[in-house]
Amino acid sequence: MTVAPVEVEQPVGGEAVQQDRPWLIIVWNDPINLMSYVTYVFQKLFGYTREKANRLMLQVHHEGRAVVASGPREKAELDVFRLHEHGLWATMQHES
Repeated sequence: MTVAPVEVEQPVGGEAVQQDRPWLIIVWNDPINLMSYVTYVFQKLFGYTREKANRLMLQVHHEGRAVVASGPREKAELDVFRLHEHGLWATMQHES
């Protein structure tokens, strides 16, 4: 005997489903990496144009940090890992 699935119009249950907020990837200023290298890394890892990568690098340099990307948790973790592999100081946090 097999049981056929039943279609429902609305989910049943009292749980409210919230969409996952995007994670922000933040690069922090450091005294070690050259500005040209940081620009290069942003271009290489995120595919940014030279102008956008340079603008983000200058934001890191002048403001101490910049949000360089955002996305789901798994992507953010991978991006932070890849930035660490290239010697940049990066963290991630939920978008507020």
